[in-house]
Amino acid sequence: MAFEVILREDVPNLGAIGDVVRVKPGYARNFLFPRGLAVEASRKNLNVLEHNKRVIAAKAERDRKAAEGVAGTLEGVTVTVQARVGEEGRLFGSVTNLDIERLLAAKGHHVERRRILLAEPIKQLGTYPVTIQLTRTVRATVNVVVEAEASA
Repeated sequence: MAFEVILREDVPNLGAIGDVVRVKPGYARNFLFPRGLAVEASRKNLNVLEHNKRVIAAKAERDRKAAEGVAGTLEGVTVTVQARVGEEGRLFGSVTNLDIERLLAAKGHHVERRRILLAEPIKQLGTYPVTIQLTRTVRATVNVVVEAEASA
């Protein structure tokens, strides 16, 4: 059984702001509604949606411009990770998107970790380009340098 909702925000792998999508009732009730990401697609809400399409488009344009500004400040930023290293440059542990989020926050760039696209954790020394997806269309690339921890 599916449930129709109107998205109030962009939801990855589901739809964009203003879309009417079908989801399972539990997903809507337990995830989308409590976070304010969607509202029920009732007749009243659909009429309100039609009325607010211009407002939604303006908000999407503002969000896109803000994301482009953030992308401009993030593009080319380099963060360095000091990690313990074993044989052949392999790390003890790995560098994850959570580590990258913390390093960017330390430099004054606050990015949600789910926006950091890392196919798999980094487990070798080296320099890695990491993509940050700020919106559906706006991306920025930061460089992550993994160095050996200085042994004392």
